[in-house]
Amino acid sequence: MSYTQRIGWETLRTFDSATLSGSKQALGTPLAHSSYILKMVNNSNVLVTVSVDGVNDVDVCPASSFWLYDEGKVGLSSAIPTVPQGTQIFITGTAGTGNIYLVSKYIIEN
Repeated sequence: MSYTQRIGWETLRTFDSATLSGSKQALGTPLAHSSYILKMVNNSNVLVTVSVDGVNDVDVCPASSFWLYDEGKVGLSSAIPTVPQGTQIFITGTAGTGNIYLVSKYIIEN
């Protein structure tokens, strides 16, 4: 691990589940940086499915739960796998109550 690396946090993305329509909807903006830790917290009362291409579902997040992709568990370096910069996370579900959040951490090279 290089001591010239730091961790950065992207701005929290928030989605009001009351606006879920049954169609794929963007969960905030695309990733501004390659993400080595990506977490979605479903603080709503409805199940949502997750897509990274706006077409195919790749994961599910039940009501009152979360998922965490920790690509950094192999150790922090510029060679760790990441979710690419520009990736847009989409969610699908029916209208509910509560918010859905997306948290992203990235590596800053000094």
